[in-house]
Amino acid sequence: MPPEQASPTVRRLRLGQELRQLRERRGLTGARAAKELGWSPSKVSRIEAAKTKPSHDDVQAFAKLYKCDDQKLDELLGLARDADQRGWWEDYEDNLPGDYTRFLGLEAEAVDQRTWEPQIVPGLLQTEHYAREVILATRGIARITHSGVRSRVESRLDRQQRVLYRPDPPVFRVVLDESALMRQFGEPSVMREQMEHLLVVSLLPQVSVRILPLDAPHPVNTGAFIHLKFSAFDDVVYLESLYGARFVEDLALVAGYESAFDHISSAALDEDASRVFIQRKSMTWRR
Repeated sequence: MPPEQASPTVRRLRLGQELRQLRERRGLTGARAAKELGWSPSKVSRIEAAKTKPSHDDVQAFAKLYKCDDQKLDELLGLARDADQRGWWEDYEDNLPGDYTRFLGLEAEAVDQRTWEPQIVPGLLQTEHYAREVILATRGIARITHSGVRSRVESRLDRQQRVLYRPDPPVFRVVLDESALMRQFGEPSVMREQMEHLLVVSLLPQVSVRILPLDAPHPVNTGAFIHLKFSAFDDVVYLESLYGARFVEDLALVAGYESAFDHISSAALDEDASRVFIQRKSMTWRR
């Protein structure tokens, strides 16, 4: 990934992972490492969990304790420098949930994204008008201000450009339940525009849009999820709820979500049949 697209979120996670592995190779517990460094155990724990950014001096202290050579020290310092960079999503962080901004940081460096969505068109595929209506639908519950709605719409459109249209876009595969094409947000013209946009985006070489019809057997009873794959980092699954989100990082559980997506895909229409299906649905919104 070119330096301008390197994600500080992923760099921070990789740095924490590297420091934890170095500590374990030295046979040290977190508490013992903290004592040797003269720090609190929570500081070591938070740095390894990527909840705190280590300073340049912190990284050098870790490297000295773990007896790293100059090459490893340079690698660690490079990760720390990248982790200090500003991500594009930080321009919107005042109006976005913290867990979601972390997700955007991870997504920025994903090479493959698999999404199952049973309720709405995913954010990466939404039109501006549809996105606004979706956000307005939850405004009363989430207590989003007028400026917050505008910021969220702008961030969603910015995200599409940064992910789908970047020079090295990730593979993006989505399976949509038929109900997502039937649930109305805004006027019929908004839905028609959204259906037509789905058809256009589905033709991008790195994008796969497939539909799971309501009369198809539903092989997995689960809510929406996003499975992110990385070239140099373990997979992560993102689960979003009304008042928060959760990241699944346990390898066995992540493998379960991967299998779930494969099962759902096996029951969905293929890409060509899905485009025909979407085209037919778009006709129902021409009233």
